[in-house]
Amino acid sequence: MMMMTPVLYRLTAALIATLALGSLALQLHLGLERWPGRTLWVESWRMGRYFTVLTNLLLGLSCAAIALGWRARDSWLAGLVLWIGIVGIVYHALLARELEGLRRLADAGQHTVVPLLTLLWWMMFAPKRGLAPRHAVWWLSWPAIYVAYALVRGEIDGRHPYFFVEPPLIGWPAVGLWVLGLGAAFWSAGRALVALGQWLSRPSPPAGAAPDGPRSR
Repeated sequence: MMMMTPVLYRLTAALIATLALGSLALQLHLGLERWPGRTLWVESWRMGRYFTVLTNLLLGLSCAAIALGWRARDSWLAGLVLWIGIVGIVYHALLARELEGLRRLADAGQHTVVPLLTLLWWMMFAPKRGLAPRHAVWWLSWPAIYVAYALVRGEIDGRHPYFFVEPPLIGWPAVGLWVLGLGAAFWSAGRALVALGQWLSRPSPPAGAAPDGPRSR
């Protein structure tokens, strides 16, 4: 088990920030290129309806701050891992599509490369000793805020980012079931992440110590 190395911790955070924010910038550029009449604000507003985009933005800004010396709480770091990990899992399970060229590159960055690299970064370098089961409940706040935002925004402009938060398509009862199911998935994944963090941060046995076993009397 690798101990946290401050230099590698911050350098890898800088890499994650570059990839996350770079993928978003590439997607923004491609959107403006595809619809030349759109302004930067209009295309940014369009992108801002997606959980993937907002979570990559949150992760990218957090990792940039860490690279510059910000000491983030253990629970915040693990929350970022959970949120971006769910982005990748839900996308590949429910939403994946075939893309080509630079669109495929931007898509892979946000949904595959960044989630995997963030998980490895957290496992290898990030502090984890402060994690507790209660954090699995606290980590539901970000997806809950997003669901409320997506539903309100959808009612205002008539555009819904995902089918499971689109009441006109599947109905409010189905939306409620999807939200409860995804919330349960977030909570379960959060409990698993806490357990993994506690296992990874357990004290290493002293060098030369004998393994535990039956003692003779």
